[in-house]
Amino acid sequence: MKLSTKGEYGLRAMFDLALRYGEGPISLKSIAERQDISDHYLEQLISGLRKAGLVKSIRGAQGGYILGREPAEITVGDVIRVLEGPIAPMDCVNEEEPDLCCRAETCITRGIWEKVRDSINDVLDSITLEDMVQEAAKVNQSNDYYMYYI
Repeated sequence: MKLSTKGEYGLRAMFDLALRYGEGPISLKSIAERQDISDHYLEQLISGLRKAGLVKSIRGAQGGYILGREPAEITVGDVIRVLEGPIAPMDCVNEEEPDLCCRAETCITRGIWEKVRDSINDVLDSITLEDMVQEAAKVNQSNDYYMYYI
């Protein structure tokens, strides 16, 4: 299973909004510039995230986007599922629309794919945007120790 740029870029955009949570609406243009994402592509991604309630749009001259909930309440799994669809390594273990084959009842490998799906879901659902913000703060803090001035 491989995620597309929809999941990757969408998560980066949501992380950007989480970093600026509480600062008011953030323009798509500024997110696109910071995250090196095309404005047009980002508009498509944000549209899906808005429909799912993960972001809210604010109209007007000072408008932009804000998170639909607090960063601690949005998981990586929430974002990925909106943008990529259900997490399933094989169609037969897709939780939304399982494509059952004629061997579903006796298939030994199906149990493996279910465990893989569940493990991926557990990881993605255990990390919130707030966790990502805290991790970024740690990384930025540790990078301060390596500042060299000439």
